[in-house]
Amino acid sequence: MDKLKRVLGGNDSSPDEETTIISSINEATTLSWSTRIKGFCICFVVGILLSLLASFTFFLHTKGSLVSFGVLYTLGNVMSMASTCFLMGPLNQLKKMFAATRIIATILVILAFILTLVAAIALHNPKLVLLFIIIQALAMTWYSLSYIPWARDAVKKTVSSCIA
Repeated sequence: MDKLKRVLGGNDSSPDEETTIISSINEATTLSWSTRIKGFCICFVVGILLSLLASFTFFLHTKGSLVSFGVLYTLGNVMSMASTCFLMGPLNQLKKMFAATRIIATILVILAFILTLVAAIALHNPKLVLLFIIIQALAMTWYSLSYIPWARDAVKKTVSSCIA
């Protein structure tokens, strides 16, 4: 009867067989749904707090505040974006990020992250940092809209009707 339960349950190996390394790692790293939700919430809130902290550092007008602003704001956005890895898993997240429907948005977001950090750390140019932060926010919005059915089409129509 145990053999039948294992076969019907998808586990055809006998209890005496050694488990493979991959199955051991998979069992050790699988999170429960409540743990995934907690991880998502914590990572997302930390990301928002880092972005808020970055906004405060921007108004300090000290020599290192621009670098702090660019780094903290970008790190906050990366944390917020990475929080969804808890919900769907990192590999599934990467597959969805680089799917045909959102590959351009993903590349723009990553490029905006990099350019913001370069403008803050290497160039120390406040105007470029602000420009890349705006591009970062727009790219993140466009990327996020790709997960909502027909949201991008609605935004395109709204913008085109406002312009016309």
